[in-house]
Amino acid sequence: MHFIDILFPRNVGPLTYRCPETLKEIAEPGMLVSAPLKNGITKGILYRKSSSPPPGNAKEIMEIHGNRPLFNNSMMKLMMWMSDYYIAPPGLVLKQTVPNEMFETVKPKSSGLHALPSPYDLLSIPQEDLERCSEMVDSDLYQASLLYAASSQHEISIIASLLRTAVNVLVLFPEIIGATRFYSTIRNLGDRVCILHSDMAAGKRSEAIMGIISGRHDIVIGTRTSLFAPMQKLRAIIVMHEHVDSYKLNDGIRFNVRDCAIKRASLERIPVLLSSSAPSMESWANALGGRYRLLDMHSRIRIPKIRTIAMRYTKKVRPQLSSSVIVKSRGVLQKNESVLFFLNRRGHSTMLRCIECGSTERCHQCGIPLVLHKQQNLMRCHYCNSDVSIPEICKKCGDSRLELVGTGTQKIEEDMREIFGVATFRFDSDKAACRNIKSNIFEHASRDETRILVGTTMLTGALRGTAQFGMAAMLNPDIGLNIPDFRARERAFQEIVAVRDLINPSGELLLQTRLPHESLFRYIRDNDFAAFAAEELAVRKNLHFPPYSKMIDIVISRDRNFPQTAVRMIALTSKEIEILGPTERKTRKGEIEYSIIIRHPERRLLHAAAQSLKEKSSKMPDVEIRVDVDPY
Repeated sequence: MHFIDILFPRNVGPLTYRCPETLKEIAEPGMLVSAPLKNGITKGILYRKSSSPPPGNAKEIMEIHGNRPLFNNSMMKLMMWMSDYYIAPPGLVLKQTVPNEMFETVKPKSSGLHALPSPYDLLSIPQEDLERCSEMVDSDLYQASLLYAASSQHEISIIASLLRTAVNVLVLFPEIIGATRFYSTIRNLGDRVCILHSDMAAGKRSEAIMGIISGRHDIVIGTRTSLFAPMQKLRAIIVMHEHVDSYKLNDGIRFNVRDCAIKRASLERIPVLLSSSAPSMESWANALGGRYRLLDMHSRIRIPKIRTIAMRYTKKVRPQLSSSVIVKSRGVLQKNESVLFFLNRRGHSTMLRCIECGSTERCHQCGIPLVLHKQQNLMRCHYCNSDVSIPEICKKCGDSRLELVGTGTQKIEEDMREIFGVATFRFDSDKAACRNIKSNIFEHASRDETRILVGTTMLTGALRGTAQFGMAAMLNPDIGLNIPDFRARERAFQEIVAVRDLINPSGELLLQTRLPHESLFRYIRDNDFAAFAAEELAVRKNLHFPPYSKMIDIVISRDRNFPQTAVRMIALTSKEIEILGPTERKTRKGEIEYSIIIRHPERRLLHAAAQSLKEKSSKMPDVEIRVDVDPY
């Protein structure tokens, strides 16, 4: 008898089945298979041919679909690598990465054309620069390259120009809106191009997948859903805006799409191009160290002027608005140009404080200060998202004198309308809850009557690749510098660059800060990312942070006594591993969990310790463990 191992999109390992004599000649790894599982028939992927029968009576597969593998050998290896690297069952990797429509074809409800967002305005790219980029993606060998572009618009223009002559390319974006706008931009390439992401209707996604399998679509634009796009003759992978946090998943298996794309390219033996106008420290270090080829184009175009405003010494119109920003904004508005006000803090006021005793209104679950949302007439916790009505008296002392402290995007929107008297549009996660606004953010932001936009990082992500403002003001860029995270300065730099990239080259970016001597602002003004990265990498090297060490976050829940036991178990695995924690924290559901960070230059030791702990805890019903590899 012949046996095969099948991988199902379930939380189970590969299961062994009998393969009928009539199917054994066509059975190949990567093929789509139907087999009995529990009380039904389920589709899975043929993982491998098995040389020995399983214990007990093996069931028989029902059908093999198609005449060739859905996944080639490299994609099967990628799936198993992800299982090993992220310490997760391969069935869960399959479930989380591969769209359901790969297993079950869904008929589109209609074949009508759907409106696409406005395409990007592309810059003219010199032929010499295009040839340098083409050389990197046309290679027949694996090579990772880093394109350091002058701006997001410059980056998108380069890649769009490359695709005019490229074939069999997968282009990844961190956000759906960026992918759809890019698809709209290169749609003139015809039926060769398709888009693939999680927000598509199931029928449309199924239609795209069938087109990819047939070879009709040889350029695939998408988000993490397209990581396993079944392209049979893939020639290159491009990862746009490679530094963006959205590539790292925060639910389920915490895998990094960028890193998995690089691994797929290495297994396929094809080039991979990472692009960014503010590269991640990991990619920059790899480029400096020779692991990646560096294509530095950061000085190819003119960028806006950048100026800092010391908030301690300047005259203020409002607590969060300097007179310099207001004066400059009036001048820009008079020229019929639009202005962006950026504040990465939604809501109206950041806290409600009692004048008498000084206490603040806090979330009863999380203990952090509640934020006033004036338009909704409530106080909201921005961690667990719970709401309470606005109190009339202090809960601690009973005094009725309560004052609003701090500023959020709702307050800035209110101030803008009062100060300038022009149409103002706000976009943050509160506004994004409205599906129509989120899907049409570019149209809302580009209306002639909209003169002022107020937003958070959600706005910069939605408009990435567009330079449409005459001026932008970051009202408190210091916020990002005060986060207890070793990547705080890197993310602050990237956030400022993201805002800068939305301004016309002749425009200006104003940075209101209480830390005017912070070196980060000097590097931003001088457009000197290399100097900033050198300083940042030197600090990380001294403190043993990535990319000079590896980290795994082991999160324990349900059992409050096990974390200390876990620390001892990890220490017994290897005395070389540095253990940080356990630290207690609350989840968004108000439950207690414990985090243990383990750190070491060798990933092998960390994986062995985490794997051992996970295996031992699996026998303890009151313990739940989640492993987050590379928690940054």
